[in-house]
Amino acid sequence: MKNTKSIAISLLFTLIPIIISLVIAALLVSAVGRDPLEVVETLWEGAFRDSRKVGGVVNFWIPLTLVSIGLVVTFRAGLWNIGVEGQMMMGAIFASWGAQFILVDESLSPILHIVLIAMSAVGGMLWAFVVGFLRIRLGVNEIFGGVALNALVNVISIYLISGPWQPSIGGSAQGTEPFPAAALLPEYSRDFPVNIFMIGVVIVLFIIVFAMLNATRWGLNLKAVGRNMRSALLLGVPTERTSMSAFLVCGALAGIAGSYRVLFTFDNLRPLASGGIGFLGLLVVLLLSIRLLWVPLIAFAFAAILTGSTRLQISLKLDSSLAGVLQGLMVLLVVLFQGVQEVFFPKTVDSSDEIATLDDTAENTT
Repeated sequence: MKNTKSIAISLLFTLIPIIISLVIAALLVSAVGRDPLEVVETLWEGAFRDSRKVGGVVNFWIPLTLVSIGLVVTFRAGLWNIGVEGQMMMGAIFASWGAQFILVDESLSPILHIVLIAMSAVGGMLWAFVVGFLRIRLGVNEIFGGVALNALVNVISIYLISGPWQPSIGGSAQGTEPFPAAALLPEYSRDFPVNIFMIGVVIVLFIIVFAMLNATRWGLNLKAVGRNMRSALLLGVPTERTSMSAFLVCGALAGIAGSYRVLFTFDNLRPLASGGIGFLGLLVVLLLSIRLLWVPLIAFAFAAILTGSTRLQISLKLDSSLAGVLQGLMVLLVVLFQGVQEVFFPKTVDSSDEIATLDDTAENTT
């Protein structure tokens, strides 16, 4: 009975802020003389009018879901990995290097794709390792370290594009030459321009991370570190190694997301190729309160809203940033109501049960 009441309260404090944000957005639309229902219809048509539109939503969903999965891992460990945007860019740079300099016949392109995706994961892990090293060894908060590294990797990408990797027509900061056809991820069809292989990669990685978080000693260590690092250390949890592993997993997933942007979305490396997807992933995870199971669904909703919002300016003469306002309102109000819930309806956790669970897991894994 107590558990049912807790679930009902949690559901209520999740739905109320979403409803309030929708009402506020409707009032804003009405204030400029537009019908909110017309805006909803336009958003729907922009995202789902035909299979090509749906393909556009899926293409945005793939990197957003990868980034959000990775951020759930770092959030579970109590870490704010703001540097995820830079980790996407570093993954994109590593994939771009491979696409330009690993030249193979098109018949070997599937093998090359796997190599490039693996390289992008290494690039993202490298940049995440720097953030983790600054945090764990030098005491630099991951927020400050991540922001600095985001800026640095953007400078590196611009240098590469306008310098060593500049197009044959001369120096340019717009982008590199288009990558060879063998390196590019192929479309399923013209009517549904999506790479099916990467959809499979997202599904497989989601299942793996879900299992690791919920059925392994590592997942329990992450939870212990995220709740109370000092207590976790006293219980024998390797806190530094656990925190670094969270950064590395998130960096690998972000790097793979970056590779999709340059190997499919753009077909070359461009400045800010990550497109703010890393920061949007932070909003997704904040909205979900680090519940991994809902990540694909919420990420798809965000992708649909952003993709559909491009029609607002064309059809209704409304700025497409309205979608960002709606998303920001949702996240802000959900986080606010979560704080209210913790104050007035705190969850009571028996620490002895947690210690027993930790000890049982330790016995099962040794």
